[in-house]
Amino acid sequence: MRSFTVKKLLWICVAVFTVAYLPIVVSAQQIQKPLLQEPRAEGQGPQSSVNQTDLVRKTSDVSPVLADVGIPGASGVLVETLDGKPVIDAYSDAAFNPASNVKVATAYAVLKVFGPDYRFLTNVWTDGTLDRSTGTLNGNLYVSGRDPIFGFAHAVAIAAELNKLGIRSITGGLVVSDNFTINQSNSVSASASSLLGALVAETRSAVAARAWDNHLLHTARLGETLFPGVTFGAGASVNALPAGARMLFSHESAPLRDILKVNLSYSNNFLSERLGQMVGGPFAVARLVHQGVGVPAEEFSLQTASGLGVNRVTPRAMMKLLRVLREDLTRMNMSFADIMPVAGIDNGTLVGRFNDRTVRGSVIGKTGTLGQTDAGVSSLAGEVYTKQGPVLFVIFNQRGSVARFRNFQNYYVNLILNQFGGASPIAYSGADLETRLARTRISYPENSGE
Repeated sequence: MRSFTVKKLLWICVAVFTVAYLPIVVSAQQIQKPLLQEPRAEGQGPQSSVNQTDLVRKTSDVSPVLADVGIPGASGVLVETLDGKPVIDAYSDAAFNPASNVKVATAYAVLKVFGPDYRFLTNVWTDGTLDRSTGTLNGNLYVSGRDPIFGFAHAVAIAAELNKLGIRSITGGLVVSDNFTINQSNSVSASASSLLGALVAETRSAVAARAWDNHLLHTARLGETLFPGVTFGAGASVNALPAGARMLFSHESAPLRDILKVNLSYSNNFLSERLGQMVGGPFAVARLVHQGVGVPAEEFSLQTASGLGVNRVTPRAMMKLLRVLREDLTRMNMSFADIMPVAGIDNGTLVGRFNDRTVRGSVIGKTGTLGQTDAGVSSLAGEVYTKQGPVLFVIFNQRGSVARFRNFQNYYVNLILNQFGGASPIAYSGADLETRLARTRISYPENSGE
């Protein structure tokens, strides 16, 4: 009787254990199971399922540590050596939200169309005549251009150039074109008012004055006039150039290569959208990638040029883009370090990551972050320099904690470095990003006599 009771108790314990443990096992499997469908935006039709065996490919030469690391969220990872040898391939054919990695495509597009030395022109015009005896320009001053990084310092630079021409006062008003912007404002009328305030020394804000001081500091021109300015007889407005307007001079932005370095380092959305508009918008950026990189539209679809919102890119397409962009940069005597942040050295979104003294200067990449879209997105793609040569990587993490994704990326990239013998930092001292943007200049039309 006692034996029967003991056996019965044992069976009861097994049953209780099974009921309690089984749901936990199933739940863990569901959480760890990678995404088997392409993420889709609200309103899109259903996506077909993707066979797991078609998505996960671990090559024979992958270290057990790297191959067996659990990847959080719904994610895709692709790592390849520079000669195209695959290192790890996990869901590279599935489309994810790349977040600000879209900016790499925008950079590729504008470099392809305009080249690294392109400068944005802000042209200064007048419909009046100058009375040199009084320093008075009898007429209006017109400013046209769509320089996306035009700011207070550049406005004061225009005032300084007007002073060099002998212009101290303008009887008319300030008129800007309908595509003009200053300080990344989306309002043309507000930009016109801000420009007017910066041109007039008496109404110049403390912020504008500091911007000018910094510009002089970063261009080693501290001996120049600290308070250039002109006065106006009328206010600011937005209008088209009159037929008889005469160009006085042009303010030229820093070269495109420097603008891209700042943009990809700080991941500026306004600037990226403006750069995308230069080639026709996000759909044109995607089309240039389709044609120049050779990826199908279903693997590379953009709604924005900045990475905001819902965009869809496969890790495989992103890897192809990195390769083609790297080749293009080489032909331009440039490298990723010329347009992307170098971890541990450059300021920007990679600050605080990969900055250990043994790793600093070996990771170059573009980050991406969306806190709410697609339930949380974090991405990192670029190049690592190892003792066995450069390695390209793409990590798209989606549907989870951004902080957790970043920790995973930091850990995983370090594993890649270790697999290839450790980090081999590039010879790179960095450059102050403000100094890069200060590489502006003034030019005159050929028939101006200046």
